[in-house]
Amino acid sequence: MPARAERTVQHAGAVTAGGRPSGGQRRGAQRRRDGQPVNAHKVSAVVFDGFKLLDLAGPWEVFAESNRFGARYVLEVRSPHGRPVTSSAGLPVPVAGPVSQARGVGTAMVVGGDQLPTSPIDAELVSALRWLSPRALRTASICTGAFVLASAGLLTGRRATTHWQAAALLARAFPDVHVEADAIFVADGDLYTSAGVSAGIDLALALVEEDHGAELARTVAQSLVLFLQRPGEQSQFSPSLALPRPRTGSLRALTDAVAADPGAHHSVTALAARAHVSARHLTRLFGAQLGTTPAKYVESVRVDAAVRLLEQGLSVAATAQQVGFGSPETLRRAFLAGVGVSPRAYQERFRTSRRQTAAATT
Repeated sequence: MPARAERTVQHAGAVTAGGRPSGGQRRGAQRRRDGQPVNAHKVSAVVFDGFKLLDLAGPWEVFAESNRFGARYVLEVRSPHGRPVTSSAGLPVPVAGPVSQARGVGTAMVVGGDQLPTSPIDAELVSALRWLSPRALRTASICTGAFVLASAGLLTGRRATTHWQAAALLARAFPDVHVEADAIFVADGDLYTSAGVSAGIDLALALVEEDHGAELARTVAQSLVLFLQRPGEQSQFSPSLALPRPRTGSLRALTDAVAADPGAHHSVTALAARAHVSARHLTRLFGAQLGTTPAKYVESVRVDAAVRLLEQGLSVAATAQQVGFGSPETLRRAFLAGVGVSPRAYQERFRTSRRQTAAATT
């Protein structure tokens, strides 16, 4: 197996020690023998029949848009066998050739597909990633592409994520992988994994920021009118939306009432009285039908309500009172557990993204 490419190679857009643009930035920059600009960073995406189109298109647009603002990403799409493939949406996709012919790769990226979590993964696809990864500066997966990396042995002992619906399957199939089920994306050394579909855009922005800094990444997000650039640790989904719908009408009516007025008094005793059952029986119903406790369910609904109020500009203290948490500290703890960031940090990111979106559309 070849030694991994030297990580001190200068990325596109870097500057010299004296603060002058490197040769890769100057007009008329020299080109290598393969015709690519000096200091270009090649991103090689590996696709296969049935891959998820947005897993490719989302990150691709981020890298391509970055080139408008000074980056030098060279983008190529390859398949294990070198033949064109068809996405799960039925769109034929041409490729540059087989993975085995990839050269000078900065980022190796494998996309996901609906069949990956439940069907045997093609051995040629696994071999392709096992060959390509050590020849790249870094390796990334989008959505269920993490199953390919895990099958290739690349995630053993590493932290990783995938689409939340497939996270438990990944953890069971590969117990040596430390699965972070609800992260947007995870960076562990030179390996990067992202959650489902649109989270690939968040990962691509993070890679651009790593290569070129936060300012360029923000400029790209603004240009693409991305409303909220999410950090990797932010949860993939709304806490209450992650819960199943109650099966019985009485429990559905109770949960609907909580959602309609999150700030009301929703203790276990009060909920049980409304449902005309004992507190113990209500707890059993919640566990059997929702997989959680009444208190945890109420907390998740209140966190969702807090998200909406913070987005509307309500203060953290006022939000805590209105949704039933009582104090900003109680809201902060629940918000961190449910969303992955503090209420104040979430609100500031939302305000920044809203300003950028407004600027991009005027």
